[in-house]
Amino acid sequence: MAEQEASGLQVLLHTLQSCSDRGSILTILQVLGDLLSVGTDRRIRYMISKGGSEALLQTLVDTARTASPDYDILLPLFRLLAKVGLRDKKFGQKALELEALDVTLILARKNLSHSQNLLHCLWVLRVFASSVTTGAMLGINGAMELLLKVITPYTQKRTQIIRAAAEVLAALLKSKSNSRRAVNRGYVTSLLRLHQDWHSHDTANSYVMIRRGLLLCLKHIANLRSGREAFLAAQGMEILFSSTQSCLDDRSLEPVISIVLQILRQCFPKSPLPLVTASSAYSFPVPGSLASEPPRALTEDFEDDGDEEEDKDSDSEDGKEEYDDLETDVNKLSTKPGLDRPEEELMQYKAMCLELFCSFEELESKPGDDLKFDETQSANHHHIPIAASPEEHCLNKDQISWGQERESPVQTSLLSRVKMGRSSIHLASKKGAGMNPYQNAQFNGLGIGSSGSEILDIQASLKEDAWDIDAISCPRMSASFVNSSRPRETAELTDKLLQTHPKHIAFHDPHLYMAKARRTRSVADFTMMAFPDLWGHCPAPSAQSMLERKCGIQRIKIFEDVRRLIQPSDVINKVVFSLDETWPLQDTAPDCLRFFSMFESGNLRKAIQVREFEYDLLINPDVNSTQHQQWFYFKVSGMRAAVPYRFNIINCEKPNSQFNYGMQPTLYSVKEALLGRPTWVRRGYDICYYKNHYRQSAAVMGGASRKCYYTLTWAVTFPHDGDVCYLAYHYPYTYSALTTHLDMLEKSVNPRQVYFRQEVLCQTLGGNSCPLVTITAMPESNSAEHLEQFRQRPYQVLTARVHPGESNASWVMKGTLEFLVSSDPVARLLRENFIFKIIPMLNPDGVINGKYVWHSAQPSLHLCYHRNTLLFCPEGLIGEVLVLWQE
Repeated sequence: MAEQEASGLQVLLHTLQSCSDRGSILTILQVLGDLLSVGTDRRIRYMISKGGSEALLQTLVDTARTASPDYDILLPLFRLLAKVGLRDKKFGQKALELEALDVTLILARKNLSHSQNLLHCLWVLRVFASSVTTGAMLGINGAMELLLKVITPYTQKRTQIIRAAAEVLAALLKSKSNSRRAVNRGYVTSLLRLHQDWHSHDTANSYVMIRRGLLLCLKHIANLRSGREAFLAAQGMEILFSSTQSCLDDRSLEPVISIVLQILRQCFPKSPLPLVTASSAYSFPVPGSLASEPPRALTEDFEDDGDEEEDKDSDSEDGKEEYDDLETDVNKLSTKPGLDRPEEELMQYKAMCLELFCSFEELESKPGDDLKFDETQSANHHHIPIAASPEEHCLNKDQISWGQERESPVQTSLLSRVKMGRSSIHLASKKGAGMNPYQNAQFNGLGIGSSGSEILDIQASLKEDAWDIDAISCPRMSASFVNSSRPRETAELTDKLLQTHPKHIAFHDPHLYMAKARRTRSVADFTMMAFPDLWGHCPAPSAQSMLERKCGIQRIKIFEDVRRLIQPSDVINKVVFSLDETWPLQDTAPDCLRFFSMFESGNLRKAIQVREFEYDLLINPDVNSTQHQQWFYFKVSGMRAAVPYRFNIINCEKPNSQFNYGMQPTLYSVKEALLGRPTWVRRGYDICYYKNHYRQSAAVMGGASRKCYYTLTWAVTFPHDGDVCYLAYHYPYTYSALTTHLDMLEKSVNPRQVYFRQEVLCQTLGGNSCPLVTITAMPESNSAEHLEQFRQRPYQVLTARVHPGESNASWVMKGTLEFLVSSDPVARLLRENFIFKIIPMLNPDGVINGKYVWHSAQPSLHLCYHRNTLLFCPEGLIGEVLVLWQE
């Protein structure tokens, strides 16, 4: 049956090409039209495979070249060609070979005054123009001039023909050669005038698709640099901006407004970021480097956009991709990678597993030990130390000064032990599990209960502005507050506030945090602490739902950017904060916010006041680099309550963000914290993330294609006048917070039940200790049988914060650590069956310095695995070999 159908279709097509009888041709066209009018595209594709396109095109050429073309044949033939051509990928090439392009153009020129015949010609030309190659040939043969004669100013006549002509012209202008020809002949101005005319007269929005077709023509021309220059010279930005302001909320004009936005974004003049240099404001001397690379200045040597590139058919290229599907090649699967270093070298890393050499002599039963521990924990308010006198808050110099402190055996870098061949492992193991460098120090706890009068005093002080809120909100590590106008009063009030610190913030002590922060080394030598990190925070009382995405925010922001370009009279453009300037920029004017970011994990490089309540912000790239701008964390003060402020971070790098899908920045209010609500909350509205007009030059990128930047914009209202608030990409978690948490967590565990040991995996390039934590269950006794069972437990290695900008990983790790040492039956079962080796922060230097991806020596740590990179990223290398040894 299929063979009969095939032979029947082939007979029809052959007869159509060879027959000269008018009646027979009309009958065959009628039959083909009926066949293709029902069913799916399968019939059309089947006809194409049997030579249907060639037969129809040949019939068109033969009929058109007669002395008087028969339009009774041509019109149904045009309809069939328009239907078949859309499904035939090689239709344009076939038409070119059979000379159907010239024939169709000639017929269109002859029928400019005959609407029906011209409309059918335009339908076929639209199919021809869908191929870039044939579109370029049509442009050479004068198709664009013909179409501009058809596209007239506003009229209510022949609108179907004008719409078809605009669509054909837009398809032709996809060809770069046609776009260049249009620019050279001044068509940009003509198209803008036509759009203005149709837009101003079409008040009922009856001809939206004609206006859209004209805009598509401009959009394709704007793909060329010369086209954008012609568009700007013709005041195109002003024309499109003004013509759309009154109809942004009209849903029926969505096809028009979306194209206008694309054109405005394309033609917005590209410019470098408002920075002195693209390099980070901080630099770190990389080991082995001869000299630091000079800062890369920002220039405007943007790349050409390829105006001279030849036209290519997208449908002629082989778009097939080879997918490396592992399931199709079993030989590529590997359950365990091979060792990349000698096994003898790995054995020296036994030094990181001190528990294997511990004799656990302390497990010999001593009456009353468990009772003493229970009493201690009860007194400590659920494992949290109680408050002590102010004198006890201050650690002695040996415990505070990281420059002069003596290292305990447990704190000594395990890397240095391995390299120097120290044999102090057994000696250290006899010290007992869970040695704490602060074990003998007296810490102020979180547990003092604030009386009602104290809370009222704090609230009264808040209302009366009784202290220097700026000094309190970002205290110095020395607690001297030398910048405060009333240093002694401020210090006394700070001590009072710390004494009334809320006891319900678990595993946090501000005095211990301050001591840890003093020991932390940063590239910029931070001397200030962020208040949220010092004071701590509690989880929100209830889970926050994702922000509902509001339609049109991005559109409004792009139009505001265009307004700033074409109407700059109300733009302040005043720098109010910059890490690149040597002189103070902070303005004390009441109408200006104050910014600061020089604290641990902080990242804000520059703040520019655009309007009274709007600021452009730039974040700092990773140290020693010109890229990876995404993480932000900064302080802002001097605000008014209930006033909407807008922040635009204009140098983000990721092509998309969760901020487009309901995520909000986090906010911490100092006044709210002092009133008993120390909580990071998600705040902000009218949030969007989009590509802006800033670019990085090819020279800065080392010859690579220039980098695009993206804007994160949001509006926020602050809860109090004169407050100090912190804004961040996500809930921050600093290195000092981690070390504080580990010390307090260690003090909370029962050493007779939980084996908890803090060690130093290695020293980072920045001079900070990379902590290594071991958690498991203590053996039941120190008998040989129980010790053997203990040492046969398999290892589980957990790591977090390879990328420092992923602070959420630290919060997950914090919960994991607290769970593993808890009395939960599942946690107890895990401890009894596994030994957990945990590196809770694998990139301390990156976290401390507010980076997003890299560490001190530039590369992302995951790029250091399986490389001999001890010099540049010791934490990455040692973390890798630790895993390999335990396998």
